[in-house]
Amino acid sequence: MTITQQDELDGLKEIGRIVANTLQAMARAMEPGMTTRELDEIGRACLDRAGAVSAPQAVYDFPGTTCISVNEEIAHGIPGPRRIAAGDLVNIDVSASKNGLFADTGASFRVGPVSPRIDRLCRDGRRAMEVGIAKVASNRPLAGIGNAIGRFAEARGYTLVRNLASHGVGRSLHEYPEEIATWPTRSDRRRIDRGLVLTVEPFLSTGAQQAIEGGDGWTLYGDPVAPVVQYEHTVVATDRGAIVVTLPG
Repeated sequence: MTITQQDELDGLKEIGRIVANTLQAMARAMEPGMTTRELDEIGRACLDRAGAVSAPQAVYDFPGTTCISVNEEIAHGIPGPRRIAAGDLVNIDVSASKNGLFADTGASFRVGPVSPRIDRLCRDGRRAMEVGIAKVASNRPLAGIGNAIGRFAEARGYTLVRNLASHGVGRSLHEYPEEIATWPTRSDRRRIDRGLVLTVEPFLSTGAQQAIEGGDGWTLYGDPVAPVVQYEHTVVATDRGAIVVTLPG
C-alpha cells in the first residue's frame, strides 16, 4: 500500500495501535504455567474489543488468533496446550485488520531469568529492527534496510534467518513489495516510494540461517538449531524517514 491521503494514515495508525496494545497486553499477562492457548485468548479478546479481525485467521485460516512461538519454534507457532516455563524465550506476532487496513507487529520476550547471552540477543534483536527502520525514507534503496541490519549483525557475531523477510502491508497482510530482505543483498534495485507501507522484521540468531517447516504445516524452526528473536513494526516511508504506526496508546 502506498498512502496518499491523511485518512489512510489515520486508519493505519488506528489498527497499528490496536495490534500494539494487544501485543503489550499479552506480554504483561504472560507467566510460567500459562498455556499458549490461554495467552492467545487474551489476544483474541483484545482484538474483539477493538473491533479488529485477526489477519492470520481471516487470510490464511491459521488455527489461532496470534502466532506464539516458544524456544525452538521461531515463527508461526500454533497456540495450544504447551505450557510456558520460566526461562523460556517466547515470540508473539500480532497482525489484524480494521476497516480494510492491516498492521503487523511482533516481539520476543524472556520469561523470568534467562542467560546473559539471551538477554543480549533480545536487546540486539530490537536494535537490529531499529537499525533497519532508520534506513526507511522516500527514494532510498529497499536493499539499504537489509544491508544495514547485516552490518549490525556481523559486527556483533550474529546470523540472520534469510528466508523470512519483511513485506509490504496495508490493504492486505502481504502485498507489494512482497519480499524485502532483512539481510545483505546486492540484487535488489528497487527504491522506496513516498507513502509506502511496509514491515521491518529481522530474525536475529546466534547461529540459525534458515527457517524450516515442522510437521504441523505452520510452525517454523531455526536451522541450524539456535536461539532466534524477531522484532517487528509496521512503518510508513516519508521524506523525513519512517513513521512507526504500531505503537501502543
